[in-house]
Amino acid sequence: MNITRPVALFSSSSVLGGGEKKEEEEERKNPFYISRSISESLSRYEEGFVRFLPRFTEISELFRHLECYRFEICEANTRAFVIPHHADVETIFFVSQGRGTVTLVKQNQRESYEVEKGDVMKVDAGTTVYTINHSDKERLQMVKLVQSRNAPGDYEIYFGAGGENPKSFYRVFSDEVLEAAFNTTRDGLHKVFEQQTRGAVVGASEEQIKALTQHAKSSKGSKAEGKGPFNLLQSPAIHSNKFGQLFEVTPSDLKGLQDLDSSVSFVQLNQGGMMAPFFNSKATKIVYVVEGDGSFEILSPQGQGSPFQSRGEVTKTVHYEKFNGRLLPGVMVVVPAGYPVTFVASQSENLQLVAFGVNAQNNEKHFLAGKESILNQLEREALELSFNTRAEEVEQILNNQKDSYFVAASQGVWV
Repeated sequence: MNITRPVALFSSSSVLGGGEKKEEEEERKNPFYISRSISESLSRYEEGFVRFLPRFTEISELFRHLECYRFEICEANTRAFVIPHHADVETIFFVSQGRGTVTLVKQNQRESYEVEKGDVMKVDAGTTVYTINHSDKERLQMVKLVQSRNAPGDYEIYFGAGGENPKSFYRVFSDEVLEAAFNTTRDGLHKVFEQQTRGAVVGASEEQIKALTQHAKSSKGSKAEGKGPFNLLQSPAIHSNKFGQLFEVTPSDLKGLQDLDSSVSFVQLNQGGMMAPFFNSKATKIVYVVEGDGSFEILSPQGQGSPFQSRGEVTKTVHYEKFNGRLLPGVMVVVPAGYPVTFVASQSENLQLVAFGVNAQNNEKHFLAGKESILNQLEREALELSFNTRAEEVEQILNNQKDSYFVAASQGVWV
């Protein structure tokens, strides 16, 4: 399981903090772990940055089924404006930090929405989007799962408004075409389309911010509507106890997620808490660390062939290999369907995770320990035959954990 490591255009240490050397060591031996240093492209501007992850198939061949998907992280500093652009992808974004205003423009239609941490929103391919962080205290960060509409994994962003940097696509048209299209002079066109040199994320004045946000809708959309932002953190938790909380929205819940067959989950693990080991029945989860400190363990089948006999021949036994890694803000973990996994918060900090699920329709979480464990559904005879011991002894172990979903982590868990 080799990881193809693309070369980053910029060093991420200046953007995302230290610890890259240790992450790179973990990354080389762990195909499920994506460190903060991996970027196909990291466009750094004075007022923010945009980080694109490489194609998932370039990270590991395990992720061939994700070839149509890409992942993006966009961050804008306080009082910064992300210039209008459109892309040839369907997009689901999650606001992982801060507050702002997102404006969507289609033919003869413009709508602006106030967004905040926890908001989930679908943006159709070809929609022109621009965003402003109107806060003077906190950066705005959005993480995005995108699905390409042209060649699998290809992802193009088009800037119409702009000039030299970002380069406006209008400048590629001939002067004759632009003169006719805008019914204006060549000198006037050059004056307009050559002024912007500050990049795709620029600072805005207080007057400009006020004008750009005055018509924004502050109310959240409903699950049924699928229009505008839906706040995941303001909806009821799927499960909650003193060790953590799980929030989730699925294609069946939110209309905007149906086209991408995707889900969005948010996990809050309190310090010293652990998500009981589990696996997803159908969905592959792309997990991004929002805040905190922790670790994960995932089990991967490493054997070849089947453990069963076929026509008198014994094939090779399936073996399992454990992979683990440190979870810090900006780190990602990809969890394929069926792979057992657990996440652990450190003893000193909470851990916040957002997960995008791919192939999420009718996905189910199957817990492997705790009150909701699937082992608790087995008949006593099945337990005796499987573990080759008395059912009472097995049940004593299985029934000892009284909590579900989230449990207390052992002091010896690796972090």
